[in-house]
Amino acid sequence: METRAQEAPVAESDAYAYVPLYDARCSAGSGAWNERSRVLVNLSFTRYSLRKKGLTPANLACLRVDGDSMLGLLDDGDTVMIDLSRNALEGEGVYVVMLDDHLYAKRLQRQFDGSVLIISHNAAYKDMMVPRDRLAELHIIGRVVWAGGWMV
Repeated sequence: METRAQEAPVAESDAYAYVPLYDARCSAGSGAWNERSRVLVNLSFTRYSLRKKGLTPANLACLRVDGDSMLGLLDDGDTVMIDLSRNALEGEGVYVVMLDDHLYAKRLQRQFDGSVLIISHNAAYKDMMVPRDRLAELHIIGRVVWAGGWMV
């Protein structure tokens, strides 16, 4: 007879982490990005899936994508999860940035000369370049680590 070690059952409340979904459209204005935002709902993710990706629930927030500049990758109304602890450019990826008191999800790419290219997935939008001497003006909120949206 084969015997297997039994894992202790995980309590339902311990199996999930709850990540706030903010009403980011209220984020315009000075101060912290979520200072004037409110939490609409908490989205549940399994602690296992977050841990597997090296994510800490306390560092996560979800926002809705607004607009079509990332169309084809992120659609208007999609939800993204951002890791707030990853608020410096660590390599090419999609980040949530604040420019002129507005939040944007954009691909960031460091250039050889130290500048940063802000790239929209939608070719109808021009790329923007942030010169190395103005990088302090590029406020990175966090790196997008998950995205979800409707298929219909």
